[in-house]
Amino acid sequence: MKKKIGILGSTGSIGSNLLRIIDKKNTKVVFLLARKNYKKIFSQAEKFNVKNIIITDNKSFENAIKNNKNKSFNIFNSNYDLEKIIKKKLDYVMSSITGIEGLKPTFDIIKYTKKIAIANKETLICAWPIIEKELKKNKTQFVPVDSEHFSIWSEIKNINVDKIKKVYLTASGGPLLKFKKIPKHVSFKKILNHPTWKMGKKISVDSATMINKCFEVIEAKNIFKLDYKKIDILIHPESYVHAIIVYNNGISKVILHDTTMKIPIFNTIYTNNEIYTGRNILNLNKLNKLNLHNVMLNKYPVVSVLKKMPKHHSLFDTAVVSINDNIVKKYLEKKISFNEIAKYFLKLLSSNEYKKYKSIYPKNIDQVLSLNNHISLKISKLFN
Repeated sequence: MKKKIGILGSTGSIGSNLLRIIDKKNTKVVFLLARKNYKKIFSQAEKFNVKNIIITDNKSFENAIKNNKNKSFNIFNSNYDLEKIIKKKLDYVMSSITGIEGLKPTFDIIKYTKKIAIANKETLICAWPIIEKELKKNKTQFVPVDSEHFSIWSEIKNINVDKIKKVYLTASGGPLLKFKKIPKHVSFKKILNHPTWKMGKKISVDSATMINKCFEVIEAKNIFKLDYKKIDILIHPESYVHAIIVYNNGISKVILHDTTMKIPIFNTIYTNNEIYTGRNILNLNKLNKLNLHNVMLNKYPVVSVLKKMPKHHSLFDTAVVSINDNIVKKYLEKKISFNEIAKYFLKLLSSNEYKKYKSIYPKNIDQVLSLNNHISLKISKLFN
């Protein structure tokens, strides 16, 4: 019987990679969801014989309706239309919508699938207790998609975390790796030119500041129920090692694979005897030149935010994500310099206006979204 799946964010990097590796003979794509790129989603739907498409941007939805020749597809405008599409639980859903707008669709899809792979960081950081409760309620299996978190999950999913002494997440160091500290003047082009991965503008900036790795630490704390003191970051320019787990018994395990997201994505959907057909040999050249070292705070000052994080889950987690997203937006609009990203980020989070959220526990998705909107407006006014 074919595995029935759906993809939230099919036109992005994760969704596109998933479509590249699935076996069409054994997999039926029931629906695809994207925000704006209706032309690409049409192409994907034609290739995989998908009848149901969700396009959430109103203007793009209207254009898609106009261009739906011969009524080839059933086109919907909201994830609230899922009940019209899914009559029986799917086998698997990939949630790979980027940004805070991916939070609500991820929450809503849980009851419609037996298994969900989540790549959306806002879901795992801002609303994890809410998501986890929904997963348990609907008996839906969860698996993380990021290479670091999938590596850890694949190794410790059946292990008591009390047996773990330390977990290390690796970071490439981004485009500033060879600098001893943040240069006073660094070009826009250099910041967006990641040395290892092909990424969008926003995540490239987050990699350069290393806030993306801070987010991954918070995600790991939530997903695996680890104390922050058990999680650390190591700079690893080769991006071959994705995680290191140190056990109390003296044994350490290193999880490594080539720098492609296809490998963790493949392993989130296929768990039996399926064979990954991409490059799948040990890279001795990289293995013999492993280079790992500690993070230099003078070069990556935003990493100090981890010392400000409360041990318990709170709305402060949302504040961290939202403040960074909005400040990076101002950088991409060329309203501030690269050096000012960390400056404004740490200053705002240290203010009483945002520290108060450390004592507020998120009750629902709407509360998280409301805080994000509030912060977006505040920061927009700050730079206007």
